[in-house]
Amino acid sequence: MKKFIICAICAICGLTAQAQTQAKFGHVNTQEIIQAMPEFTTARNEIETLTQQYEADLKSMQDELQKKGEAFDKEAATLPDNIKQRRQQELQDMYQKIQQSFQDNQQALQKAQQEKMQAIQTKVLDAIKTVGQSGSFVYIMEMGAGIPYISTTLSEDVTAKVKTQLGLK
Repeated sequence: MKKFIICAICAICGLTAQAQTQAKFGHVNTQEIIQAMPEFTTARNEIETLTQQYEADLKSMQDELQKKGEAFDKEAATLPDNIKQRRQQELQDMYQKIQQSFQDNQQALQKAQQEKMQAIQTKVLDAIKTVGQSGSFVYIMEMGAGIPYISTTLSEDVTAKVKTQLGLK
């Protein structure tokens, strides 16, 4: 009976040791990968161009409002009340249009940025999955995801492998 128990314990220990040696864990720095991608640089440049365009449009609208406001201030004393009220309303409408344009632009920028980054992130995640499957990893964890500790000696850094999968240097 003792031999049976000892054999069972040895078998369990052997299976556990074998399972531990087969389990591979990896970690990856997706920010490093994303910033190395030409798609990221292109997306960032497109967003900056769009931002500059929106800012120029708003500046033009603000300049027009300022000119009309200054003209109104010069003429206000000599204008009849009905024309004065109409011009004040026009100025107010222009101001509200500028505010609405600003909000619309911010939403459009946010949407464009999300769409561009989503495509990039999907591409990176697909590459991580491919590296994980081909390397028989149990899982690959993000280094910058607020994880308090990842053992870099027990976990393999697969950032370079993912970059290679994406065709990056």
